Amino acid sequence: MRGSDELLSQSGVTVMAPAAPHHADNNNQDSAAKKVKLEQNVGKPSRVIHIRNIPNETTEAEIIQLGLPFGRVTNVLVLKGKNQAFLEMAEEISAVAMVAYFGGCVAQLRGRAVYVQFSNHKELKTDQTHSNAQSASAQAALQAAQVISNSAGAALVAGAGAALQPANGGTEIQGGPNTVLRVIIEHMLYPIVLDVLYSIFQRYGKVLKIVTFTKNNSFQALIQYPDTVSAQTAKTALDGQNIYNGCCTLRIDYSKMTCLNVKYNNDKSRDYTNPTLPSGDGDAHQLLTSELTPQRARLALALASRMSGGVLAPPFLGLGSGLASPYGVGVGGVGLPAFGALTLTPASPALRALAAPPMPLATVLLVSNLNEEMVTPDALFTLFGVYGDVQRVKILYNKKDSALIQMAEPHQAHLAMTHMDKLRVFGKAMRVMLSKHQTVQLPKEGQPDAGLTRDYSQSPLHRFKKPGSKNYQNIYPPSATLHLSNIPATVSEEDIKEAFTKRGFTIKAFKFFPKDRKMALVQLLSIDEAVAALIKMHNHQLSESNHLRVSFSKSSI
Repeated sequence: MRGSDELLSQSGVTVMAPAAPHHADNNNQDSAAKKVKLEQNVGKPSRVIHIRNIPNETTEAEIIQLGLPFGRVTNVLVLKGKNQAFLEMAEEISAVAMVAYFGGCVAQLRGRAVYVQFSNHKELKTDQTHSNAQSASAQAALQAAQVISNSAGAALVAGAGAALQPANGGTEIQGGPNTVLRVIIEHMLYPIVLDVLYSIFQRYGKVLKIVTFTKNNSFQALIQYPDTVSAQTAKTALDGQNIYNGCCTLRIDYSKMTCLNVKYNNDKSRDYTNPTLPSGDGDAHQLLTSELTPQRARLALALASRMSGGVLAPPFLGLGSGLASPYGVGVGGVGLPAFGALTLTPASPALRALAAPPMPLATVLLVSNLNEEMVTPDALFTLFGVYGDVQRVKILYNKKDSALIQMAEPHQAHLAMTHMDKLRVFGKAMRVMLSKHQTVQLPKEGQPDAGLTRDYSQSPLHRFKKPGSKNYQNIYPPSATLHLSNIPATVSEEDIKEAFTKRGFTIKAFKFFPKDRKMALVQLLSIDEAVAALIKMHNHQLSESNHLRVSFSKSSI
């Protein structure tokens, strides 16, 4: 292949070639000349696309990903030292569609805006010299692109140009195959509202309609674009990404629906092409969502108001990107209006955050309507410990049906509130909301307390002490089925059943995990009884060195 510098010198990208040292004035003159030359060379259609300002870590696969929605990709060249890349499409119509599309919206790689234009080259020619230098990853990426193009690319190539143009005399395209995405949110530690989805998905094209609903205990959404290119681009860029750091993972595929029928514009559905629709009664909508508690509703409204000014940054798809944060902490000098910036901790490529949690920095919960005859600090520590590491518990001395519970992290407090508000504990529907207090104060010396305040900050029973703990991936709502772990080999099914029975619980079903007898599922008569069993049986001693670990399960027996 011709060398990179020769390739640059013969195309419109000569402006990006390294220049010899000059004085400042000469540099300014050179920059102006280069800009003129660039502008003269961007208009002639070619199968070869020139992409500028790419991040240093950009891979060939990421460059191919930009072009794949528009047609078959036949070659790729990444010039990492020059922050540039070339992409060769199989047909000129595909390249024309790609340049036209990104002329109307900003292309992004790893959170950085990149610039897409035609190259002066009509094709990327390679020779043996540069072929040896080209990485195996480039060849693998091209092969993978070939497989994808064979299965889906033909339709996109044929329709890419038309899909980008208004249909029906200038009106928006109202649906078609592969224009509706089905989005499932996994590990949803924070409530996700419709405005969050819109803010994220509108970065990849005009969002026409959104419908949200809950199915099989998971929050889902249907999102309609006007064309297949926008839908494909959004799916490729966002599938497997996290909305918030370490959680709320997007799983995206195509819906079988070709057009969404939205009847109401409210917090569950929205038709952005018809703002005059009535708000309706949300509960009457055919696609119901789970009940919003007053606390979650307030959070949703607060978040929506924050989103209205376009505060949410473009999707951050690279590690180390600046993330929108309500905490006002600046890291790396990257930030947004009214927000600070936050740096991601290392994670797998599929676990990269799109934004920081839209929650206030609150770690203290106010819990009320407790059964004051039965509740204890230890009981609250164990129950709330399912959703986070409890630091302190204070049952109010003059109001013993209420308590303050301090969690280690804000998202743990919100997680506990989301799952346990209105949960029946010891026969009463417990209420959980954020407290105005920043910490739970320990009693002063000589102050009456009667053992109602406990400090658990050094407890060995915390489930989430390790950053990025896998326990976050096994958090589920309260259920009648409990997950048991840390069972020694010497303990039998009868031993465990007997331990539960002695504590007054009736076992409806029991099952060891087939491949791991250290774990089991136990089903009780009701969620109420399972909650009480978790409180009493967690940390139950099974042997000299083994204590039972209990949590809620997503499965039933």
